[in-house]
Amino acid sequence: MTQQFLLLFHINPGEFAARSREEIQKIMEKWQTWASKLAAAGQKVGGQKLRNEGGKRLARTGGKLAVTDGPYAETKEIVGGYYLINARDYDEAVAIASECPHLAVGRIEVRRIDPMDGSP
Repeated sequence: MTQQFLLLFHINPGEFAARSREEIQKIMEKWQTWASKLAAAGQKVGGQKLRNEGGKRLARTGGKLAVTDGPYAETKEIVGGYYLINARDYDEAVAIASECPHLAVGRIEVRRIDPMDGSP
């Protein structure tokens, strides 16, 4: 039985500025190959690149809504994108993520989806 996992791609926005155009092109080619492999295996459910900005973080405290830059405003790290994948378990999800070319420029957070419909 497969489960769904979210791969969150974290990156420091300045990371690409430190790389040559050729290095970036190679990373993107590897990324396309990796993504195509996942799609062909039926493991990629979806995913998108996110804009290079930190977004907004909302919290409600004492009945008041607070909206701040975030969630990584202090470190300037952003979530640059995500993939939703199918995998048997965390081990397989981590194995899939470990082949992602994004690791050359950032880090990947792997999170299991908890279906809200009560299914396992």
